Amino acid sequence: MTSSQPAPLNTGSHDLPVSPALATFMGTAWTATPIPATDRVAGHDVMPARRAKLSAAFPGERLVVPAGQLKVRSNDCDYRFRPHSAFTWLTGLTGEDQVGHVLVLEPTGSESHEPVLYLRPRSPRDGSSAEFYRDRRYGEFWVGRRPDLTEAAQLTGLRVEHLDGLEKLLTASQPSGGVRLLAGVDPLVDSLLQLTDGLSTVLSELRLVKDAWEVEQLQLAVDHTTLGFEDVVRALPAALRHPRGERWIEGVFNLRARAEGNGTGYETIAASGAHADVLHWIRNDGALDPSQLLLLDAGVETDTLYTADITRTLPLSGTFSPVQRDVYELVLAAQDAGIAALRPGASFRDFHRAGMRVIAEGLADWGVLRISAEEAIREDSGLYRRYTLCSSGHMLGLDVHDCAKARSETYLDGVLEVGQVLTVEPGLYLQPDDETLPLELRGIGVRIEDDLVITEDGARLMSGALPRTVAGIEEWMGRLLG
Repeated sequence: MTSSQPAPLNTGSHDLPVSPALATFMGTAWTATPIPATDRVAGHDVMPARRAKLSAAFPGERLVVPAGQLKVRSNDCDYRFRPHSAFTWLTGLTGEDQVGHVLVLEPTGSESHEPVLYLRPRSPRDGSSAEFYRDRRYGEFWVGRRPDLTEAAQLTGLRVEHLDGLEKLLTASQPSGGVRLLAGVDPLVDSLLQLTDGLSTVLSELRLVKDAWEVEQLQLAVDHTTLGFEDVVRALPAALRHPRGERWIEGVFNLRARAEGNGTGYETIAASGAHADVLHWIRNDGALDPSQLLLLDAGVETDTLYTADITRTLPLSGTFSPVQRDVYELVLAAQDAGIAALRPGASFRDFHRAGMRVIAEGLADWGVLRISAEEAIREDSGLYRRYTLCSSGHMLGLDVHDCAKARSETYLDGVLEVGQVLTVEPGLYLQPDDETLPLELRGIGVRIEDDLVITEDGARLMSGALPRTVAGIEEWMGRLLG
């Protein structure tokens, strides 16, 4: 933040020293490179309404929403930076250059706020700073160009101030209404304010219903993800030959994610055989066996940071065996029942209950459950959950598990509303060492996951371009494999 001395440069252990002559030379003869005057952040026109909703929730209070800080991966190497979703939702800023930036909604009276963006501007090249060519974390030659203050104001439509002024603002006298912080995002801001979190719940709840622009972005993420699944099927012959075929699958999908968007919205799950029974299997270090299934759970994150979340379980041979078909079709029937329960005004938990009833009935019919489905699904029982442990859906948006800080009464125990986007993803996870199962079922894992938006008369399947039925998958795989 502020200091009487320039901030030290982030240099590495093997950087070469800079002579006075080189320093002088580096500070001369640079052409101005302004961004185009028409550039704006994506979704520029929808951001003011979002900020107005947050402003209305906290009249008279200063609201502080940081983008976050870099995290060290190892030694002097950082993880790729992604701004906090709330910061992006309010500003439209999505890039890796947002490290340390902070949005402040400053009260301008009892009923309104002025949004002010505090950021680290582009380094000067006039010889007054060596940051642009020497600083590994923030230097333009190392990590790319940042906008200057005027350019950032143009991009966002916000008043923009130098980041150096933030400490003075936050440590000076506070507004009469007090200060509210999105805590746990930026340790530097947390240390200045010493406040517990006061914004994450409201920000999550404001994001529960997506505006039309957000639905468009999520559909784009789904469409790119569809291409990634097609890439994976085409790559199966090579993956089957590789000793770590799961990693091959992961790499193929992730290539599409980086080519089309910002990357993946979460770590890709490429789980073959019994690895599919590990709900969040991301080691992806196994070989592929053509007699087994591949559970691929993956999503492309767009450049605007909205992510898809889709799962398909595919026969690596291109054709389901009879036992695999039986398991798959039970899960599909559960998903169909869950999707049919989606409508405005329905309880959020209704689609899960509908799907789980189908699962329990199927397990009872197979003789796996030694009690009736009715007994198994009672809250004081839940014995069916041995084979399908997790919930079968969640909100989707800027985060794969979106709006996770919302209160139960507005989310898990709330009702569905038009514009909400969510997943429906029942599964059966039949562990390889489960002695309650017949041998032929052990080690099979199936999940089917699709993304849907709640509409006036039900829900629209956003991921319908990917087949879900046994026949549809087999025909689709056969066509892609030639």
